Amino acid sequence: MKLLIKNGHVVDPANNLDGVSDILVQDSKIYKVSKNIEADADFTIDATGKLVLPGLVDMHVHLREPGREDKETIETATQAAFKGGVTSLLAMPNTQPPIDSAENVKLLRELIIHKTKANVFICATITKGREGRQLTDIAALKQEGALAISDDGDSVESSDLLLEALEIAKKVNVLVICHCEDKSLSKKGVVNLGFISTCLGLRGIPKEAEYKRVQRDIQLAEKLGTSIHITHVSCQESVELIACAKKKNIKVSADTCPHYFALTEDAVSAYNTNAKINPPFRTKEDVAAIKEGLKSGIIDAIASDHAPHTENEKEIEFEYAEFGTIGLETELALGIIELVGPGILNWSELVRKMALNPAKILGIDKGTLGEGKDADIIVVAPDKEWVVHKEDIVSKSKNSAFLGYKLKGVVEHSICAGEIVYKKQNEIYPHQRTGKVKQVAEDLRV
Repeated sequence: MKLLIKNGHVVDPANNLDGVSDILVQDSKIYKVSKNIEADADFTIDATGKLVLPGLVDMHVHLREPGREDKETIETATQAAFKGGVTSLLAMPNTQPPIDSAENVKLLRELIIHKTKANVFICATITKGREGRQLTDIAALKQEGALAISDDGDSVESSDLLLEALEIAKKVNVLVICHCEDKSLSKKGVVNLGFISTCLGLRGIPKEAEYKRVQRDIQLAEKLGTSIHITHVSCQESVELIACAKKKNIKVSADTCPHYFALTEDAVSAYNTNAKINPPFRTKEDVAAIKEGLKSGIIDAIASDHAPHTENEKEIEFEYAEFGTIGLETELALGIIELVGPGILNWSELVRKMALNPAKILGIDKGTLGEGKDADIIVVAPDKEWVVHKEDIVSKSKNSAFLGYKLKGVVEHSICAGEIVYKKQNEIYPHQRTGKVKQVAEDLRV
């Protein structure tokens, strides 16, 4: 099949493309990128006035399958991903059972093959059962297809055990992703420790719980001379530690999430459980540091940390509600409104953070529109506004921290391996709805 995308503004930092061009797709590959392509295509997309970008690569997604299909499934999550412009994603391993053996990697891989057209890559656990006691067979996990290992949701408490995991991972060339949380410091906290936690009478999580563990994990990577990836960075001190490590040429990379550069701890003021996440929302100063970290290159990537939960798990007392917010459908729009809009990043830099860099960190050949590469492409209306309404969410769970927020940037087409897997349908836009809509300038901007 031939697909022709005409007159779009193509942004591809891997090939220094940032201007109007056409893209011809043949079968599953990008055949030609040039101006004024004339071809007898089976389908043509007029992208005039639109952005044409590489499909986004989200390196931190909780699919919940197998085991918690009441929260999310591979099918529903990847449909949500396509709506948000994500064509490649890394599935985190805290499923039921956890992805802690070659057999479980194979099980998940077979589910993926039968249930989605998205590029879903697998992250397995560092320790058996994510219990922090015994290492998994990392070499066998890699051989069966795992790209990375992580005990996400938990940090490996034993420095010796993590050091051993890093050593094996270096030998077999698998990425180690660290959830940095010292639970002896976070204990049973539920929000950021500070003024808001005091006002609400909720137990706080000090920033030290994150950055002290970031410091330890970087030191271990330095000791071995191996690479390490720090995920969902949320506070200023963590950014500073990563900056120092990079100056010393320690092999560390890092990602943050849109909610950490879009919202502060004020989001939980009304006991909004959709804003209960881990690590928690921080202060305005932390948000500013995250944005500066993205601008300077200290933070390499943006990931959603898409964490779906049922209503029964969220619509309860704050202390008992589960941590997490969904994010696949809103991450690009938040990047547009919070980073591109204010001039913190340009379009090429945003694509680098959300597609090219995550692909490089994971070691996959994605995030580019180069000729001969996989035809994973999105067409985006960058100025089109929309509102996050619960009834419009594709994800099986609806626990978005951004319900009611007005965002900007709509994915009109998602193409994966040369096939149109998502096309924007006509729907009711904000000016056609009734009811109050929160204004970004007042409620989202920090």
